[in-house]
Amino acid sequence: MVKNLIVSIFLMIFAALPVFCADVLPKYTTNLHTKTYGFYQVGKFIQLHEEADENSKIIQTISWTQDKLMPEGLKYDDVFSVFIGSKELALMAVEDETEDWVKLIYDNKNNKSGWMKKDDPYKFMTWVNLYNSYGRKYGFKILKDTPEAVLSLHADTEDTSQVVAQLNHPEFIKLNVIKGNWALVTVVDLDRTPKTGYIRWRSDDGVKYLFPAIK
Repeated sequence: MVKNLIVSIFLMIFAALPVFCADVLPKYTTNLHTKTYGFYQVGKFIQLHEEADENSKIIQTISWTQDKLMPEGLKYDDVFSVFIGSKELALMAVEDETEDWVKLIYDNKNNKSGWMKKDDPYKFMTWVNLYNSYGRKYGFKILKDTPEAVLSLHADTEDTSQVVAQLNHPEFIKLNVIKGNWALVTVVDLDRTPKTGYIRWRSDDGVKYLFPAIK
């Protein structure tokens, strides 16, 4: 009897605790869309239209908090490319853009998108802007299915340029500067000796190999 009472009290306390979602960050190259312009930092209410026109059909509305996503049944990693609940940071991939509107991918699995009117033009970040901002602050991580051929530091921004170092298990990748699809980085590897050189952060057809290690 006492045991059952203790279990019941424990379950009641556990049920009352807030349930926080897991953060969403890309782990594989396939988690990031190739034919996109960058990201838009969305607020807690997202209204998506069929066209870049306030009178056009509303095709989806989404609202979110740190521990709840509506409508029910949606998953954070289906809607967002990046979601850090503790920072209230929610980024959605931008498929197209006008002066006042962004076309956001709201279903990553099925590549569904809709137009949202911008509430702040500075919330749109191109890939280069995103990498410069968050890459400088947090450094980079290498996405898990990145080809071995990419894991080399080069003397210049050419695939045929001299390889100055191979990356084995980098502990930290610091961004110095981005030049096109290449990034000049300083890497601390297992041997703890800093190495500097160029690495491809993006292929010529838009596949990303690195991503800011946002925390």
